[in-house]
Amino acid sequence: MTVPKRFPRPLNLKTGRVEMSHGAGGRAMAQVIEDLFVAALDNPLLRQGNDQAVFAPPPGRLVMSTDSFVVAPLFFPGGDIGSMAVHGTVNDVAMSGARPLYLSAGFIIEEGFPLADLKRIVDSMAAAAAEAGVAVVTGDTKVVERGHGDGVFINTAGVGVLADGLAISGDRARPGDAVLVSGYLGDHGVAVMSKRENLTFDTEVTSDSQSLHDLVAALVAAVPGLRCLRDPTRGGLAATLNEIAQQSGVGFLIHEAALPVRRAVQSACELLGLDPLNVANEGKLVAICPAGDAETLLAALRGHPKGADAAIIGTVTEDANRFVQMETVFGGTRIVDWLSGEQLPRIC
Repeated sequence: MTVPKRFPRPLNLKTGRVEMSHGAGGRAMAQVIEDLFVAALDNPLLRQGNDQAVFAPPPGRLVMSTDSFVVAPLFFPGGDIGSMAVHGTVNDVAMSGARPLYLSAGFIIEEGFPLADLKRIVDSMAAAAAEAGVAVVTGDTKVVERGHGDGVFINTAGVGVLADGLAISGDRARPGDAVLVSGYLGDHGVAVMSKRENLTFDTEVTSDSQSLHDLVAALVAAVPGLRCLRDPTRGGLAATLNEIAQQSGVGFLIHEAALPVRRAVQSACELLGLDPLNVANEGKLVAICPAGDAETLLAALRGHPKGADAAIIGTVTEDANRFVQMETVFGGTRIVDWLSGEQLPRIC
């Protein structure tokens, strides 16, 4: 007796497009999952084919985060929505000092989306997960009618493990602490906007999207007394410092002359009427540590490829109003407030 083929026709990954049947729970959906998602993201837990992943918790405390990605355009200089979905969630877990372990991935795909582009996104996600040392162990696929989505949206959740005794949190900043950033600010937001608006610069600006788990591990090893880590994504550095100020009940004084911003990014922001402090980053971190550890932390940052352009940018202040202030290059000071409205929509 001849055993019928599981899928009568191979998936057309060159010219085929997503159809409603690819999210309907039948054979077509099973083929997309097997030939596209599992083929790229294969690992023992995912291969079990269940609606959940079962794994033994490692020693330490579990850390979990979730995020959704709706960036437009889907492909931009330096990355795409697939790699960014991994980087963003890995970094959210890592900012606690934890080691990221597992991810889930939920795809919401618009009918008519090219299968070739979907494969490119999934392959990019697989490469980013492999580089970060994490496994995508469970996921979901939904298809919405044409015109009811915008290509692809991705939701992820991440799980990591935090060593006992390690406490890095947004409520631990203290007056006198030093504030550092790991490199140039605003690259991601400007890279996405340049692609969206067809802007060109003398030097191409590429997204800084990357996983920071290995940089975080190096910082924790160098400065065990590290107070706080945060990745300044939506809302940029301004939002991040204001969030920490509220959590810790402190203020900040940062120095404009110390802020690392590329000339091309500064020029683009001037052209578009943007403030680099409000522009999103996807591969940078803000670190806060006791003042006596600042030079050690700076050396650890600059000693790692992902922190080579790090800088000490300011200090934590005692301030009942919890203001973030900046000393300008002209010698005055100004308030660095939360972003008002939506400066750069669909940036991550």
